[in-house]
Amino acid sequence: MAESITVNTPDGCYSIVIEPGLLQRADRLVSEFALDKQVAVVTNTTLAPLYGEKLTAMLPQAALVTMPDGEQFKTLATVATVYGDLVRARLDRGSTVIALGGGVVGDTAGFAAATYMRGVRLVQIPTSLLAMVDSSVGGKVGVDLPDGKNLVGAFKQPDAVIIDPEILETLPQPEWRNGMAEVIKHGLLADPVLLDTSLHNRERAAELVRRAVQVKVDVVQQDPYEKGIRAHLNLGHTFAHAIEQVTQYRWPHGEAVGVGLLAAAQLSSVLSMCDSGLPEMVEDILATTGLPRRLNGLDADAIYAAMATDKKWQNGRSRFVLLRGIAQPEIVEDVPKAAVIDVLRRLK
Repeated sequence: MAESITVNTPDGCYSIVIEPGLLQRADRLVSEFALDKQVAVVTNTTLAPLYGEKLTAMLPQAALVTMPDGEQFKTLATVATVYGDLVRARLDRGSTVIALGGGVVGDTAGFAAATYMRGVRLVQIPTSLLAMVDSSVGGKVGVDLPDGKNLVGAFKQPDAVIIDPEILETLPQPEWRNGMAEVIKHGLLADPVLLDTSLHNRERAAELVRRAVQVKVDVVQQDPYEKGIRAHLNLGHTFAHAIEQVTQYRWPHGEAVGVGLLAAAQLSSVLSMCDSGLPEMVEDILATTGLPRRLNGLDADAIYAAMATDKKWQNGRSRFVLLRGIAQPEIVEDVPKAAVIDVLRRLK
């Protein structure tokens, strides 16, 4: 069953189409999403033989562009290589970049699309649960620097987001868990139904994706440029990005977000914003989902130091998204360092 969610943006609107089997429908892809002109399908070396080559062959004028697989390749150097591939594929300002992959591909290819010839069309086709419910929606693209995650980027609204839940049937279990961290985050922010662990299985994937996407759409429509409540979507991410940086991205994003959500819930309790039942509930959900709940010996001081480069901090002032309860997020500034270190050491 096909579902379409319209996202209103400052420059117009685009559709998020959720439909099982859609990637097999060449006629629909070409006619509905205007993919009959020159297209570059940007994907990674793992996904190219699984989906990229077939999609490229289905489209009338498409070139396949591949990048290495992994967060460590979400860099300006990779973007520069992609630019060269786009030139060789003869993309012009009327062409389209298709970002086919998880969050790394979506962010990197999206940033290339935002800046190549001052911007070309972008279609996001996320292939992971994490990318479907989070990074493909909302128009934020970018890459990492050695100093921190997502420090170079742009706002680039896609012309469409195409989600085929059938892809999730073959998604490796670790990648499923990574995506569930963002689903849980959206449940904590706005939709308690997403916290029901009986729904956390692949048979309910289409429903999970639809509900989680709707949470993000509702937020980004109100705040497209992250001037206010869109920052709520960073729940758990100040911790998560620091964990990723300290481990040189050996921790996958979803696992880092999982621990980050628990840390945010515990910090909320330490600051007397919520009762102790909230972090206990979050920990139970993470345990059931199979996400990590401890830092496995990572140094608390090193994690705190890594937070100093987080772009969500302003003028050197700490800034966290915390919870007064389910669906009650709040941005809190100047959180005492001692409270943050205490939480990190509890989770060590």
